[in-house]
Amino acid sequence: MENPSYRRLGDHIESVEVEYDPAVMSYEKLLDVFWASHDPGALPRKRQYLSAVFPLNERQRDLAVRTRDREAARAKRRIHTEILPAARFYPAEAYHRKFALRGKQALFKEYEAIYPNIEDFLASTAVTRVNGYAGGHGTCEALLSEIEGLGLSTAGRKRLEEIVCRGGAGKRTNGEAVCPNGT
Repeated sequence: MENPSYRRLGDHIESVEVEYDPAVMSYEKLLDVFWASHDPGALPRKRQYLSAVFPLNERQRDLAVRTRDREAARAKRRIHTEILPAARFYPAEAYHRKFALRGKQALFKEYEAIYPNIEDFLASTAVTRVNGYAGGHGTCEALLSEIEGLGLSTAGRKRLEEIVCRGGAGKRTNGEAVCPNGT
């Protein structure tokens, strides 16, 4: 199905497309973050919510299989995450993107004023970073190390600090930050 939508999904799976710099983080480390960031043993309610990895080449496929098998051995249970060939990625409709940030109206409105064009808003690294923090991903330490570069007003920075540092929003796995930069 071409151009699926939330209401007309066909056999498509809700997913994210990750762009990364292999000089900063290896594909294997990215997979480690993936396995640690969800329950790969959970059965999806519907195909739409299937946990999957979409490798771009044979090397990535081999790493995905190896890390999946390692996760299954570690967890001592079946992993339901599928490893499927990458296909065309269709971004979600704009109103479904940056969902966590949209729930923090003051911060959302601040970025909406900075980026009145929706494509600029959606493409902004700062908006993406704050959306992650708003969704409970990242540590207070990581936020404080980058908060000045996120483009927020003093009031916006204070609000974000309250959410992340005082609200316990930072998620960790086994006592360690999931990503090298703390998110």
